[in-house]
Amino acid sequence: MGSFLYFIVSSLLGLMIFAIFANAIISWLVAFDVINLRNQVVYNIAKFLDAVTRPILAPFQRIIPPLGGVDISPIIVLLILQGIKAYLLPMAFAPLVALMG
Repeated sequence: MGSFLYFIVSSLLGLMIFAIFANAIISWLVAFDVINLRNQVVYNIAKFLDAVTRPILAPFQRIIPPLGGVDISPIIVLLILQGIKAYLLPMAFAPLVALMG
């Protein structure tokens, strides 16, 4: 049970990391006119990724000002999520996995 819970939490963190990365890439492609939000598929993907990532990015965007017009909050959030996934998550679940056997 403990390893299953670890797998679920780790997978959710991995999906969130992927969503933040994809959202940043799409926002850059839109900003440089490589893709256009008038395309319905692109608009729906961008809207979905924004809705998924906004709750995590918004607090950091309020604290960290854009540097030269570039929002670096996704980079900070990605580093924090990677740290949680690599270091805190194994430490948090180690006693539970050891207890469950």
